[in-house]
Amino acid sequence: MRLHPQQTSSRVSRQPMPLLLAACLFALAACSKPPQASDEDLKPVAAAAGEVNLYTTREPSLVQPLLDAFTAQTGTQVNTVFVKDGLPERLRAEGERSPADVLMTVDSGNLIELVDGGLTQPVTSEVLSAAIPAHLRAADGQWFALSLRDRVLYARKDLSLAGFTYEDLAKPEWRGKVCIRSGQHPYNVSLIAAMIAHAGEAATEQWLRGVKANLARKAAGGDREVARDILGGICEIGIANAYYVGRMKNSEAGSEQRQWGDEIQVVRPVFASATPSGTHVNISGASVAKFAPNRDNAVKLLEYLVSDDAQSLYAKANYEYPVKAGVALDPVVASFGELTSDPLPLPQIVAQRKKASELVDRVGFDN
Repeated sequence: MRLHPQQTSSRVSRQPMPLLLAACLFALAACSKPPQASDEDLKPVAAAAGEVNLYTTREPSLVQPLLDAFTAQTGTQVNTVFVKDGLPERLRAEGERSPADVLMTVDSGNLIELVDGGLTQPVTSEVLSAAIPAHLRAADGQWFALSLRDRVLYARKDLSLAGFTYEDLAKPEWRGKVCIRSGQHPYNVSLIAAMIAHAGEAATEQWLRGVKANLARKAAGGDREVARDILGGICEIGIANAYYVGRMKNSEAGSEQRQWGDEIQVVRPVFASATPSGTHVNISGASVAKFAPNRDNAVKLLEYLVSDDAQSLYAKANYEYPVKAGVALDPVVASFGELTSDPLPLPQIVAQRKKASELVDRVGFDN
C-alpha cells in the first residue's frame, strides 16, 4: 500500500532511535557495496591516471597518432587545443588560470619565444636528457626538440653533388638554376640566421646576394614547388625541407606529387664556414607551461614523445627525423643517408633571426 507522505513521517517518528540508526547504516553500506567487476570494468585506468592539456600549433592530424598511443600506454587523457596563431598572446591572457600543461610548436624561434616571454617552466628529466642531444634542448630544461626538419638540397637526379655546401648555392656556375621559396619564410630565415651565426653578417649578405643572382625564378611558392620546377626544367637545384620528399615519394603512384618526388635526389649540405659542421635543422618541440595544473603528466607526455615508439611514429607518419639516435626511419627518409645535424645550439641561431629577416629585405631577395 502506498503511504501518504504524512503517514510515512509519523511511522518513522515512532521507530526507536538505535534501531533507526542501524537501519540507516545498513542501507548506506548496501548502496556503497561495489558490484562484481568484470575484466572489462577493470581495464580503464584513464580516470585514475588523470589528464594533460596540450596547446599546439601543429596540425592535429600530425600528432594525434602519438597522443592516442600515449593514452593507450598510460591511461592519461590528452585534451588537445589547436592554436593556429597567437599562442603567446593566448597564454598571457589566460595567466595563472591557464589550463595549458604542454606547449608544442614547430620552428625553434616560436618555441624560444615562449621561453623568453616567461610562459614556460624548467623540467629536470634524465629520460629527456638521455634521449635528446644537448644542442637540441635548453640547458635549463625550458624547451626540448622532439623531431628534426633538415633543410636540404633538392637536385636533378643526374647531377653529381658530393660534398655540396650551402655556400655553393652562391657560386656563378648555378646562375639561373636555383629555385627556393620566399626568403622571409621561417624555414629560410632560420637557415640565413644559421649562416650569420657561422660566418658573420657581412659574409652572409654577400652569399645571399649570390644566391639571389642564381635564382631561376622569383623566390616564391612552397618547398614542393621546388621539386615541381626541377621536373619542369625551370631549375636544377633548390633548397627545401627533407620531410616533403617523404610525403611526395609516398603519394599515390602516378599522382603529380609522386612524379615531383621521383624526379629529384636529396643531398644534405653542410656549412663550409663551420668546424665541425652539419646540415641545418629546424625542429618541432615542446615546453611545460608555466602554470601547468597537471605538471607531472606533462613531463610524462614529453618523456613518452622521446621514447622509441613515439620517435618511430614521428619518423614514419610525418617523415621527420627523430631526435633520438637508433630509431627506425621511413625507408624514403633512410635513403637520404645518415643525418649529421649542425651542432650549433639553437638559441644562437634564433638570436640572429631578426638580422636575417632584415638582410632578406636589404638585398631584395623576394623582389
